[in-house]
Amino acid sequence: MCFGFNGEAALTQSLGAARLSRRSALRTAGALGAGLLAATAAPTAHAAPRPAGAPLVPPGQISIQLWTMRAALVGEPGFDETLRSLADIGYPKVEQALGYFGRTAAELRAFYDSIGISATSSHDGISDGERALQTKIDNARTLGQSFLVVPYLDSPHRDDWKRWAEQMNHEAEAARSAGLRYGYHNHAHEFTTDLGGVTPWQVLTSELDPALVHLEVDLYWAVRGGIESGQGANDPEGFAIDVIRSAPQAVLQYHVKDRHPEDGDMADLGTGHIDFARIFRAHAVLEYVVENDTPDVTPQQTADIGYRYLRELTI
Repeated sequence: MCFGFNGEAALTQSLGAARLSRRSALRTAGALGAGLLAATAAPTAHAAPRPAGAPLVPPGQISIQLWTMRAALVGEPGFDETLRSLADIGYPKVEQALGYFGRTAAELRAFYDSIGISATSSHDGISDGERALQTKIDNARTLGQSFLVVPYLDSPHRDDWKRWAEQMNHEAEAARSAGLRYGYHNHAHEFTTDLGGVTPWQVLTSELDPALVHLEVDLYWAVRGGIESGQGANDPEGFAIDVIRSAPQAVLQYHVKDRHPEDGDMADLGTGHIDFARIFRAHAVLEYVVENDTPDVTPQQTADIGYRYLRELTI
């Protein structure tokens, strides 16, 4: 998985949580939204065309999910040296996961600033109460994030997905009041689970408020979902593009990891079969987040290969 937190515990909390109080969260959230939301507006079809040979992915929009680096973060060489190596590779930003490694949000922000990296996004489960929601928002603001993303939900029951959508709309409204964008990140089961004639993806995209919630589309999982459902067996990239274009919600972030054609496992970028350039040309986003839950050799090599792959893609 790519959520980088205790998914089972988060699901248990969410399934047992009482309905969140909209009024109390909005009272406690800040009101800094307008400037940040304007600054992170989605790319439009009216943007000036870029010349042939120009980078397809702007270097400043490349990020990496720290879940990819977990073996190096919790083992050797450790958190600080691993983050410095990401900065040396050229990464300008990271997507937060796995906690703060013994630091407060303010201390972590100072460390990131010292090495020239920004934590612009994070994976966080649905909060189990108003205090936890406010803490999540406060920490994200301290770190300087633009995005909060729910990374994983799963249930065979349609009512759970509808309730989760209601909770996410509530959290997204509080996040927007604090100047943050709030999103949802997919896996494959959203496209393959039958909830009685509809899929979780159909439920979520019909229930999540497009004015409040965006999508972080994981392209590996979207491709895999298309293949496993049969809808994208002959054209998995086309299936992913249809997923992106048909959603009422804006797709503002990608998780970019490749897929080995032989066994369907995750692969370092450029070593699998997914035609990312085709997808990127069809729809540009604000962040291209490198990820591989199972690095082919080492996390450091995955990070280096992923960054260079995205830098070398051209229009």
